Amino acid sequence: MRWWKVLGLAGVAGVAATGVVIVRAERRRQAYTPDEIRTRLRARLAESSEGGPEAVASADRNP
Repeated sequence: MRWWKVLGLAGVAGVAATGVVIVRAERRRQAYTPDEIRTRLRARLAESSEGGPEAVASADRNP
């Protein structure tokens, strides 16, 4: 095989592998329900803020 054929096959394999990674990530992202996403975001907010639960309560009042 010539070098350009090997390079072409490697490129095709790279594109296919990238597609697989993207599809897996998208499936994982879409697997969450809106309630699960909301719960996770509130937990992250509580961890990152110094106010703790008060910050989450104020976020609930200001949609």
